Amino acid sequence: MLRDRPEMGYDRIIVPAFNILKHPKTNTLSPAKQESSPSLIEQTADYQRLTREQHAQERAQDYVEAIADLIQLRGEARAVDLARSLGVTHVTVISTVERLMRDGLVTTEPYRSIFLTEKGCLLAAQVKKRHETVIAFLEALGISPSVARADAEGIEHHVSEETLAAFEKHLGLTSP
Repeated sequence: MLRDRPEMGYDRIIVPAFNILKHPKTNTLSPAKQESSPSLIEQTADYQRLTREQHAQERAQDYVEAIADLIQLRGEARAVDLARSLGVTHVTVISTVERLMRDGLVTTEPYRSIFLTEKGCLLAAQVKKRHETVIAFLEALGISPSVARADAEGIEHHVSEETLAAFEKHLGLTSP
């Protein structure tokens, strides 16, 4: 913690990541005025907003990836298999598939298999590539395959394009 004496008799208490003014007589604390660049609070709010948006997309990404995997493995994706694959209930699958239909990612009929639309196939391929890149990068760091797969489930949804490109470059998947 650092102190200096700015104008009007206030002590400025500088704590890393904070800039607080303390009145010398009342000992009350108040935030100091920020410079014109985005404040730490505004930056944090932007990061939180981005994370919430990513969380909203996670389920759709997980579902289209699982549907693509089931179709590749079994030739079809049924709700019961999808529920088992994702560790959720049949009811959860049905309600999520309805949302994916509204978003134009899948098609299905009652008591029939679930199919990816062209848009769903594109998203599934993109998600699969991200997933495999994150797993490969974690394994390149010496993380065991089982832990890398588990960790990739969360990381793949939140890694930026810049970071993903750096992973690919490190792995030799792209040209320098």
